[in-house]
Amino acid sequence: MDHFQKSIYDLIVETSTNLPADVRKAIHAAQEHEDKGTRSALALSTIAENIQMAESSVSPICQDTGMPTFMIRCPVGVNQIAMKKKILEAVTQATKDSKLRMNSVDSLTGDNQGNVGPGMPVINFEQWERDNIEVRLILKGGGCENKNIQYSLPADLEGLGKAGRDLDGIRKCIMHAVYQAQGQGCGAGFIGVGIGGDRASGYELAKKQLFRAVDDINPNTELRELEEYVMENANKLGIGTMGFGGKVSLLGCKIGAANRLPASFFVSVSYSCWAFRRQGVTLNAGTGKIEGWIYKSGTGISMKDITAEGASGKPGDQMESRREIFLNTPISEDQIRQLKVGDVVVINGLIHTGRDALHKYLMDHDCPVDLNGAVIYHSGPVMSKDADGAWSVRAAGPTTSIRTEPYQGDIIRKFGIRAVIGKGGMGQKTLAALKEYGAVYLNAIGGAAQYYAKCFKKVTGVHFMEFGIPEAMWHLQTEGFTAIVTMDSRGNSLHADVEHDSLEKLIKLKEPFFK
Repeated sequence: MDHFQKSIYDLIVETSTNLPADVRKAIHAAQEHEDKGTRSALALSTIAENIQMAESSVSPICQDTGMPTFMIRCPVGVNQIAMKKKILEAVTQATKDSKLRMNSVDSLTGDNQGNVGPGMPVINFEQWERDNIEVRLILKGGGCENKNIQYSLPADLEGLGKAGRDLDGIRKCIMHAVYQAQGQGCGAGFIGVGIGGDRASGYELAKKQLFRAVDDINPNTELRELEEYVMENANKLGIGTMGFGGKVSLLGCKIGAANRLPASFFVSVSYSCWAFRRQGVTLNAGTGKIEGWIYKSGTGISMKDITAEGASGKPGDQMESRREIFLNTPISEDQIRQLKVGDVVVINGLIHTGRDALHKYLMDHDCPVDLNGAVIYHSGPVMSKDADGAWSVRAAGPTTSIRTEPYQGDIIRKFGIRAVIGKGGMGQKTLAALKEYGAVYLNAIGGAAQYYAKCFKKVTGVHFMEFGIPEAMWHLQTEGFTAIVTMDSRGNSLHADVEHDSLEKLIKLKEPFFK
């Protein structure tokens, strides 16, 4: 199969840079349903623009390209060992070409090994009786992977009470899974649900559901009714895009079931962000050439047009008032104290990236640059070097901030940081530090890696490359970086408010629906 490696490379590039048609249509529908003038409507508009930018530049939609997972079905007699070798070579080349971020981290040493290492990428083979090869690929980032959840029934669920070993207990688990994700999984998202199996096969079944088309119909009547129930009622929780509050919290729900042991009853939920990157190809078993694409390409479905149509949305009961404020770094405490939740902030000047490794390091060490009045951006960018050896930003959306909660308040106090940018919000310890020391949390739009990459005009330096490119501290000259204040220095948190309101709505779904 002389063309197999090239076909896999093309599959990786298409999956990373171009959302398929069914996903685009789901985002379009969300835009049309959301009230205009809201934070969620603004986020959906940014998402639509980012999708178009990624397609046009053939660059990653989101900087977190996840753990590449291949599902392969092939005829008897095809050399699976040779196929795996070619897949690893294609993944390595795609990483060198900045179509994938370096994501394979040694769990013991922390060394980033690109995208190839023990257990990575994931490659699953299955034989079938057809004479061609089918390869499906999903790129599911760490932020939404962390919002996966597995329930063992019976269970007591917050807001919903007892979930038994029956269809109504399954319903409660799925609704709770959507609630617990809030905005940390780059919602509005998609979920795959696996009922039964053991702990490992249950999660595998859940992830396989994400390979189904968004608009397909479940052949099982009970599961189809459950999918329809979840889609209707999850979007009544008011979580909204990015957890900003709104009418659309879920874009798709697919459910599958498998047999289980008498002693075990697992409900496994695999959460995927709006940047639902999955694609597949059929290949000629003799040559390895692509014969067809499994999901209709999004090329030709202009997200620019969708933005124009969807940005108007429907008139809400009340337009969300917001101010637009321009800030240049370094930022003073007085400027920060004037900001409040809901303000749109546009930042110019130097921004520093910092993720888990940097925050842990700074707890016990000095910083090589002055962070007084600075902005820290929770982001692990995709970077590349040009012919002259200069670095450039290829993709740079925000990462989930809650992982730095154990450190963030202390880092703000120690270094005088005035703004933290990320996604999904942070906890009470950080909120208290924002209030005491005069800082704010700014929520950027998760997954919008191209939208934000355009704001970084120059890489002025980098520290801690030993942490790996995503975890290094990049110093970026910035113009026009826009984000929303969701936690201010007055003790207010939009994330806490939305979580409280959505819990009240979740409680209303406590009574049995399936009897």
